[in-house]
Amino acid sequence: MSRAFVKESDAVEELPDKLISEHRNLVTPEGLTQIEAEVERLQAEHAEAQRLGDRDALQRASRDLRYWKQRLTTAEVQRPPADASVVAFGSLVTLERDDGRVQKYRIVGEDESNPTKGKISYASPLAQALMEKSVGDVVHAGTGEAEIVKIG
Repeated sequence: MSRAFVKESDAVEELPDKLISEHRNLVTPEGLTQIEAEVERLQAEHAEAQRLGDRDALQRASRDLRYWKQRLTTAEVQRPPADASVVAFGSLVTLERDDGRVQKYRIVGEDESNPTKGKISYASPLAQALMEKSVGDVVHAGTGEAEIVKIG
């Protein structure tokens, strides 16, 4: 049907999809649980928006649900590393920076990442610098350097 015959109120444009990372969707077991919970929450939000006839909420929920369902189907669960002698996905790494600060980071999936809570994405520059390193190794971290003091 021609656009000329569609009432403005009937026209519902979909929101653009959220960008999906080009990296593998590696997740911890906890990360998978978080994704599953997000899909459940969004399905309920979508149903409620439909019930209320709220087009804006429906569009947002639909877009977010497409993203999280895709992330769920591509999730590759990584078990915690058995060997704590080298940094790997899932490792908890304690660093001592050249300015004396001590920081702990767990290397997790992109959707789990929250640096303020000590979780960094495995695709981040710092995590990439840490991978396969051992206690005593020094890596480039931001504008300085950091020594790995513990791997857990």
